Amino acid sequence: MAGVPTRTRRRELTFSTDEKRDLAIAWIALGVAFAIFIFLHMAGGTASVGGIFVLSMVTVGVGFILHELAHKVAAVRFGQVAEFRADYGMLFLAIMSAIIGFIFAAPGAVHHRGRITLAENGLIALAGPAVNLALAAVFLPLVFVPIVFVEQIGRFGVFINVFLATFNMIPFGPLDGKTVFDWSKPVFLVVFAPCLLLTYLVFTRIGFGL
Repeated sequence: MAGVPTRTRRRELTFSTDEKRDLAIAWIALGVAFAIFIFLHMAGGTASVGGIFVLSMVTVGVGFILHELAHKVAAVRFGQVAEFRADYGMLFLAIMSAIIGFIFAAPGAVHHRGRITLAENGLIALAGPAVNLALAAVFLPLVFVPIVFVEQIGRFGVFINVFLATFNMIPFGPLDGKTVFDWSKPVFLVVFAPCLLLTYLVFTRIGFGL
């Protein structure tokens, strides 16, 4: 999720100690949340808890870290000062909601500041979900590999990245979709409509027989 901006010269891509800490904490919390959700609500109680946790940590790590990195790279590209900050309350909510049966995946945001146009702000917000859609396409072929562990990585990777893309494209509050919608409604529709279709296909066609 991209934060609200607060044009400067081109900046280098750097990570502070606090940012690295927040990324690590958010990664672990989201990994736990997705593992809980999949084990309780999708695996039918037959899968290994440890196996689900490992698969979740790996695939969430790729999807979440690259999502936030995409926001940061885009922001820096437009001359912004950008840094990820975790939202600990939302991380707790993600874990609690996973137990109930839904994941509220808003772990924090890349906050950026500097002069910026509406279009540039929209592109920064769009970068994260776009990366998740690309990652889902990368993981998809693994679903058809006749090796159980590889197939499961593919299923987890597709599910998590499609979920992250779709959830973040919801045009509400601080989510990326609201920023994209405010910038360009046609662009929003071109991205969000396929996200909804992919979410439907993931749950009804690909499945998760873990």
